Amino acid sequence: MIKILYLGSSSVCMELQNDNPYYAPEEYTVSMGGRPILRRNTNVFSLFELTPDTEYTAAVEYQGIKEEISFKTRTETCCVSVKDFGAVGDGVHEDTAAIQAAVNFVPEGGRIYFPAGTYLTLPIALRSHITLELSEKAVLLGSTERERYPILAEVARDPFTGQETPLSSFEGNEVPAYMSLLHGAYARDITVVGLGRIDGNGQNGDWWKEFENFPAMRPRAVFLNRCEDVTFHGVTVANSASWHMHPFFSKNIGMYDMYIEAPKNSPNTDAIDPESCDQVEIIGCRFSVGDDCIAIKSGKIEMARKYKTPADHHTIRNCLMDFGHGALTLGSELAGGIRNVSVTKCLFHATDRGLRIKSRRGRGKDSIITNVEFDNIRMDGVLTPIVINLWYNCCDPDRFTEYVWSREHLPVDDRTPHMGTFCFRNMECTDAEAAACYIDGLPESPIDKVILENISISFAENAQPHVPAMQNFAKERCKLGLYLDNVKEIEIRNVKMKGQDGEMVIADHYEKLITEGFDQE
Repeated sequence: MIKILYLGSSSVCMELQNDNPYYAPEEYTVSMGGRPILRRNTNVFSLFELTPDTEYTAAVEYQGIKEEISFKTRTETCCVSVKDFGAVGDGVHEDTAAIQAAVNFVPEGGRIYFPAGTYLTLPIALRSHITLELSEKAVLLGSTERERYPILAEVARDPFTGQETPLSSFEGNEVPAYMSLLHGAYARDITVVGLGRIDGNGQNGDWWKEFENFPAMRPRAVFLNRCEDVTFHGVTVANSASWHMHPFFSKNIGMYDMYIEAPKNSPNTDAIDPESCDQVEIIGCRFSVGDDCIAIKSGKIEMARKYKTPADHHTIRNCLMDFGHGALTLGSELAGGIRNVSVTKCLFHATDRGLRIKSRRGRGKDSIITNVEFDNIRMDGVLTPIVINLWYNCCDPDRFTEYVWSREHLPVDDRTPHMGTFCFRNMECTDAEAAACYIDGLPESPIDKVILENISISFAENAQPHVPAMQNFAKERCKLGLYLDNVKEIEIRNVKMKGQDGEMVIADHYEKLITEGFDQE
């Protein structure tokens, strides 16, 4: 069975329905009009450069079965080339004014097409009801002239009433920041599609150097502030100055069949960080970056108190995390709460941590994390497959204080976070090194419940010691089993483990522990 994930005026994204994470059971062929046009081995595939308002039938042949699916592309008001507005596309002349003119003046429902070329640009402000299409050899290249990037204040204030309009944020706080390369604010119905590339060019400027001394926080490749109905389909996003994609207090965001990449040593280059967003889909995407691949967030405590907006209804499926600090992360800026997260059919390779939840004292009473489920995940070479860390010690001025690191049972107050129920099911993890699972809750606010079910974990023979969780006074671990501390209820069922040193389960400060079906080689 084939499911359409996204259908636009010039592209379509489809998903094969099976139980394999990311990759299809075998390579398959996609044909149109009896002519083969595509061969893929992933569960998600896309077709581009289609004609608007046109009926198509695609045939997919795999596992000896031929399945057809019919669809009709959407209508549009017009399609224009960015070169009609004066863009040069030679990578030398700056094309900012031409691109912005195209965005400003194309009719609503129109598509701006970028033919082959390298379009050197400063930040571009997106507007509602438009589509940008980057052809296969088109590159939107960020300028390295940092001093020419506008700096946005955290809020704009009405000069008469004092009413605030939020403009800018980074790492969970409203702070001044450089305008992002593609910057959407209070806009809706935006689409960015194609086989082209959005390149922040971070490696060639000073974005990755001395950034702590900049007058404002670094830009992202894409920042969406309070936007709705935004789709990114097919494009590669690379080498951002900081995070690559940052949807912020936005709704109905779809990211399909994308590739996001940056060098392993690039600082804070998270791939996708949706923050206080509702209805987010990330499906069929591939990541290899210098920090977390996907990090779901909801701000630090002051922003959470101000807006009380959790992250809600996030679906991540059929994705490949090729390298990163965490493959799929919740936090650490999660003071507004996170709920209703589903992560399924994903493949993690060589990330430091697999499924990673990180918080700390000070995130606050609204930091309630619940209804989170991870199912059908494969990991290879992930140092620690499962981490829940309530002692995270980064990104805050008080990170090294006793309040953060004290193991005493502190009073519960409005700064105390709460973790609900987490389900980890149907996982196969090979060549782990530090620990199979490292879950470390707070004594005054234990995690409600952790379920580990149908999980197989093996350690690399030549495993090296690593720190499984970023916390003060952290100890390196090597081939540690299932470590759980300060969890009220623990259910461990049908878990197989190979190569660990010591006991399979090391649990402390719990109320209920159920273990069934252990298998130790």
